[in-house]
Amino acid sequence: MDDLIKRYPSLQECRSDIENATELFIDTYKNGGKILVCGNGGSAADSEHIVGELMKGFMLKRTVKDTKIPEDLRKNLQGALPAISLTSQCAILSAFINDVEPDMMYAQLVYGYATDKDLLICLSTSGNSQNCVNAARVAKCMGVRVLSLTGKRDSALSEISDCTVKVPETETFKVQELHLPIYHYLCAVTERIFFND
Repeated sequence: MDDLIKRYPSLQECRSDIENATELFIDTYKNGGKILVCGNGGSAADSEHIVGELMKGFMLKRTVKDTKIPEDLRKNLQGALPAISLTSQCAILSAFINDVEPDMMYAQLVYGYATDKDLLICLSTSGNSQNCVNAARVAKCMGVRVLSLTGKRDSALSEISDCTVKVPETETFKVQELHLPIYHYLCAVTERIFFND
């Protein structure tokens, strides 16, 4: 954490929220859950990025020790922290948008995928993206914890999330620039907990 704050001093004001977010990540995986991630535009790309860091080696080699998998396969696999980017589900998303209600597209996927062991991450620079807000609302009804990464203003997401990291910016690109080092930190710390061997 000290290194993160040294490189991004403006994140000092978010320090306790980042620490709380770290606990959410670790608790989710300790309890056998998975992480679901959603966002729009650049935040959709960040959703994919987060899942990429969790599902394969990020900063550590993640040796697979499961002997049920033959050695010739195991040597080319890496340990995974289960995560799903809701933004990449193009067939169901486009069908739902066309047939039902666009603002409920992520809510539908949360309803279909999530259990009460899981964590939903909502990335929204404003904190008011309605499709993310609806996903968070459905998650809360299902006992799913919600972590939101937003800009500095209070928002609909900050009102309903278990933890909101409100970075100290309001312009979209500046908010996104600060989200990246935060989620890299969260992924790196979680990886060290589960794969430091």
